[in-house]
Amino acid sequence: MPANSSPKHEYEGQRALAEVLFNSIGDGAATTDEFGKITRINPTGLSIIGYSEEEVLGAWFPKLFIAYDENSQPVPLIDRPVTRAFVSGEIISERTHYRHKSGRLIPISMTISPIMVKNQPVGCIEIFRDITREYEIDKMKSDFISLASHQLRTPLSAIKTYSHMLIDGFMGGLTKPQLRALQTIVSASNRMNETISTLLNITRIESGSIIVSRKPISINQIIEEVINEHRLAAKDKKISVSFNQSDKPVVIISDAVVIKEVLSNLISNGIKYTPANGKVVLALKSKGGQAVISVADSGVGIPESSKDSVFTKFFRAENVIRQETSGTGLGLYLVKGLINELGGDVWFDSSENKGSTFYISLPLLPNTISVKSVKK
Repeated sequence: MPANSSPKHEYEGQRALAEVLFNSIGDGAATTDEFGKITRINPTGLSIIGYSEEEVLGAWFPKLFIAYDENSQPVPLIDRPVTRAFVSGEIISERTHYRHKSGRLIPISMTISPIMVKNQPVGCIEIFRDITREYEIDKMKSDFISLASHQLRTPLSAIKTYSHMLIDGFMGGLTKPQLRALQTIVSASNRMNETISTLLNITRIESGSIIVSRKPISINQIIEEVINEHRLAAKDKKISVSFNQSDKPVVIISDAVVIKEVLSNLISNGIKYTPANGKVVLALKSKGGQAVISVADSGVGIPESSKDSVFTKFFRAENVIRQETSGTGLGLYLVKGLINELGGDVWFDSSENKGSTFYISLPLLPNTISVKSVKK
């Protein structure tokens, strides 16, 4: 230590350096004490929310930084990231909206870290940034996909209609090569239609416009219907598809159309990525107030290095790309989004070259509603 230095001067120097570093952070940054009062905020943070330092310091964080959802509704205090960080002691990262002083809502990407001392939270620090530009770009992409998908459906319907008319002989007889060519056209049209439906469903999920119509439904019946829709595709690949029924009918309050979409994606994937003479087995059971559906296949499986990315958009594992060039990488992303909309959960077990099992859990029917009320 230099002769003219002292512990006090050294402390003040370190504090000044820390202040400079905090104010130099490119994103917004704010800290609170154990009572949630704001103790510090950097210039970038002030610029994002539009308040002055005098208005911010000492204010209660949840009152000034009110989190809003996609529908511009305030998130309940107990569900806000800052509350969850304090209660759990864990780092919370997510997207939300804050209201600027002018009144406009700003899309925000933020991370809140609790400041822990002896396993007790004594404050927190939040790093946040304005993602308006990214938000607008995502919306433009979703709008484009939605518009393009709608426009594609009209000519696609005409292609399918006239192809079926030709196959059914409404315009004269066909040679065997002509019939095979038309069947290829119909098959390709069906795949394109499935892709369009997937894209439309994804844009609805991401825009918050998907409509879930809940009513009592029999899961057993839904599973049987979806399996029957995939019998021909399974037969063409010499793959057996079976269903291990539960002892009693399993009834839930949910959306049959959405569940069918989910199961169709999982069964289709099982068939697609399972070699000839393999199998896809569905099972259903009730456990802990949940209906649990499993879809197991004897396919290529998922590499360990890819497991964390399975439900992300456009992701396809390397072993799948090597064996199967077609595919959008959107099916499981859609499954995850739809199950979230239904208030359920989805997860999987998998070993490369041994197969995969995907699980779906959905809340069971409350005891107040009779199984007899389920419409067949």
